[in-house]
Amino acid sequence: MLLDFIPLNSKIQIKNLLVNRKIMFIVKSKRKTKHGDFKILGREKTQITINKTINKYQFLITLLHELAHYDTYVEYGNKVKPHGVEWKKNFRLLMLPFLNSNIFPEEILKNLSKYIKNPKASTDNDFDLIMSLKKFNPNDRLKFVCDLKEGDIFNIDSGKKFKIIRKKVKRYECLEIKTGRKYLFSPQVGVNIV
Repeated sequence: MLLDFIPLNSKIQIKNLLVNRKIMFIVKSKRKTKHGDFKILGREKTQITINKTINKYQFLITLLHELAHYDTYVEYGNKVKPHGVEWKKNFRLLMLPFLNSNIFPEEILKNLSKYIKNPKASTDNDFDLIMSLKKFNPNDRLKFVCDLKEGDIFNIDSGKKFKIIRKKVKRYECLEIKTGRKYLFSPQVGVNIV
């Protein structure tokens, strides 16, 4: 089942990676706050949970991200930071064999290659990478905050409506229509234009 969510040309490599790792996998409905997570359930029991997504490239990156957590745990236990230098090293080692155009489209590959030099806790923190990944979300009609102009009105999943006030350095200042409160939005947030 896990292999149903990744690019075809990555399946053999992933199968090989999973052979000696003792991990229980769960594919969940989409969660808003994270793409996946790694948990220690007890003595020699670990679990990786990944959001179900139609974007097979995002799924593969998340899977490798979480496998890097597993490898870091096996190597260091709980003695290192979750996204510290040890995890970054393991993530790079896992990702390198997948960095080829047989697996990732060229645009994603270019941004992913930059990203793994110093990966962050979430791909969502890398604007270029997340924007290239979002282009491969089939049937995604969402616009991004960075596509809007001052005065445009949009809503988010919760139904709240906002108006773009202005672009700040990296984020967009927006006014919630109902309350008059101001919020900052990252440029890559998906929204519906009203």
